[in-house]
This record gives sequence, structure tokens and C-alpha cells, in this order.
Amino acid sequence: MPDGKWGAECGRSWPRGGRWDAGETRRVCPSRDTPPTDGAKMATKHSVLVLGGGKIGSAIARFLHRAGDFQVTVGDQDPAALARVRGALEGVGTATLDVADEGALVKTMRAGGGTDTVISACSYAVNPGIARACLEAGASYFDLTEDVATTRAVRDVSARAKPGQIFMPQCGLAPGFIQIVAHELAQQFEQVDEVHMRVGALPIYPSNRLKYNLTWSTDGLINEYCNACEAIYEGKRTDVLALEGYEHFSLDGVDYEAFNTSGGLGTLCETMEGRVRALDYKTVRYAGHRDLVHFLVDSLRLRDRRHILKDILESAIPITMQDVVLTFTTVTGRRDGRLVQVTDARKIYNGMVDREHWSAIQITTAAGMCAAVDLHREGKLPGQGFVKQEQIPLGVFLGNRFGKWYVEAE
Repeated sequence: MPDGKWGAECGRSWPRGGRWDAGETRRVCPSRDTPPTDGAKMATKHSVLVLGGGKIGSAIARFLHRAGDFQVTVGDQDPAALARVRGALEGVGTATLDVADEGALVKTMRAGGGTDTVISACSYAVNPGIARACLEAGASYFDLTEDVATTRAVRDVSARAKPGQIFMPQCGLAPGFIQIVAHELAQQFEQVDEVHMRVGALPIYPSNRLKYNLTWSTDGLINEYCNACEAIYEGKRTDVLALEGYEHFSLDGVDYEAFNTSGGLGTLCETMEGRVRALDYKTVRYAGHRDLVHFLVDSLRLRDRRHILKDILESAIPITMQDVVLTFTTVTGRRDGRLVQVTDARKIYNGMVDREHWSAIQITTAAGMCAAVDLHREGKLPGQGFVKQEQIPLGVFLGNRFGKWYVEAE
């Protein structure tokens, strides 16, 4: 984003601490500085192993390393990825690792006095094995997965966690931050009727028929478009089809479409079942995207040949760093005998972080993950076992030095 646009996009002032009417949007643009360290450095740094040295993994490593309270090591089997980390982040360790080798993972976690926390920025398919290695090594576990089956497997592992050891999957944006917001808004009502969550990571300058660019994991994107989606209807959990539930809405004068996708609401269906009449999560895209994806996934039956769909997307759709993340959460319910609606809407733009250009999805995903890890380090999360995203109060999240990236820049 050109420098001249920052004032126009970020200059609007918003009230703090109040409720938000539908249609209002917080515009969040990244500062050009890294998050400040809260107080003096700890005498003993919190040891973190980040598995995966790609765009998201390296962003997480940079955030944590620059904070000053963490001793960070990045593990990957790609020598080029590790070389980039070494070149960019002096003082961050690297380890050549096959994340599918649980024995090697345990050995690495136990080396050098042990690892406090492991962060998986890898494909969801390897996360259950990483979680098992963490259990054996005594390290806490965090991941970015949107995959429902993977989360269930991690939860099974967490049942044997030791005191002080937690397992917290689904960190980041969605799932992650969006659950925290929705749960917080729901607490404002005596009786909750509906909860609707809408999230999109969108190119600022769409130029193809899909009106889309790749901004994050292609495997995760395909999962969202192909797998069953959880929802609550008439108070009961149910599964709905991906790409269905089409709707149209406008925000800040721009037209969008939204439709069912899998995994974005994390464990919120379980938490809210019996407490809300209707709850759903949908992905936001520019108008026209859904129909073309429907043609690929269903008409061409690439739902059952996902490796081909992945090859098509990665061969034909370019990546972009010039993106914007949009979140739109609406809760309706009874308060003081009246039917009331409250909305939280935000836009987070790409920008400079520590003299590097980061995409909005990098910023929001890394900030969500780092906030969760930092709160664990500070003892502000439950101390053992499986931890849900919605167990973090919104005020605590936004008050954290990493969570502040979701708040309007000062």
C-alpha cells in the first residue's frame, strides 16, 4: 500500500470501549514498529519452537523474538526456509526437522534444557503427531488449524496433559480472534438469539475472474471450501454444506458475498449449544467468487481430487501481499426486555512491520497466535489441558502487546 494512502485509510477516529452499530468499521493499519516489550525482560526467557518456516511461521518467530521475552527456534525440513530465517532474524535458532518424525521432534524439544511451548505453523495433517510429541516432551502446544478432525485429535491428546501443560489449537484469525469477539459480544445479553460471524482475507486489487489471490495455506483454503461446516440451528448443533447459505451485504460502500465454509468458528458451536438459537460462520469474498469455486469443487468434482484443485490454484492464482482482512460479527438478543443487535466490524490492512512488508493475513494470524502464547507465558490462561479460544476475554486479548494489532493504531 503506498505511503500516501495511510492517512486516508487510518485517520478516522473511533470511540473506545463502547458498543458498535451495524455498518461501522474499525480500520486497523499496522504500525511501522514491532510491539513493545511490556516491562523488563524476564531473567529466564520462555523457550518456543516454531515448526514451519514459511510466511506465517517466520512472522510468528519475528514477533516473539523482537518482544524480548522468548528464546525462539524455527524448525523446518527446507534448508532454504531456514537460511531465510537465519538471514533475517539474528539470535533465532534453527533446526532441520521432519515434523512427521515424532521421535526427532521429542528429541529436539528436550534439547538444551527443554522447550516450554511448541507452535505448529504446518499443515493440519501433521498436527496430531506434533501434539503427541509435545505430550511426551512436556511442552505446551499451539496450532493454527481450521480442520475439525485435527482439533478433535489434539483434544484427545490433551486429556493426558501434565500440570502447566496446555493444548490450544485454532489460534490466529478464524478460528481464533473471531471466536473471542463473538463470545464476548454474546456475554452482553441476558438471552442470545443469533450469532453471525463473517471473515474474509481479500486482495485490495482483484484482477482475475475469481477476484481472489492466494494469501495463506492452499490446503486450508480447499478444506474450507470442501468440508462440512458446523452451525447451530434452533438451538442444536448441525452440519451444513460448504459454499451454501449464500448472502450479500455491503460494508463501507463495498459489495461482498458470504457463504458457508468449514472450520472458522472453532469450538464455539460446542460452547454455545443450548444458549443460542442460531449461530453460523461464513467466508467473505467479492461478488462472483462463490459460483466459480462451486463449478470447480462440485461440477468438476474436484472435491474428491483435491490434489488437482491445489495444483490448479497454485499454478494459476498468484499470491499477493497487498490484502485486507475484514471481520464482521453480529449478535442479536434480549437485553432489558428489548431485542438488541450489537456488531463488531474491523478492517486490518497490509503494511510495514519491523521494516518488512507483511500481508494483512500474516499480521492477523501471527498476532493472534503470539497473543495466545504470551498470555500462557503470563499465566493468564487455564493451567492444564485443552484450552478454547473463547476462554480468552476480548479485553485481555486486545490489551496484550500482540493483540493490539487488532486495535486502531495510536
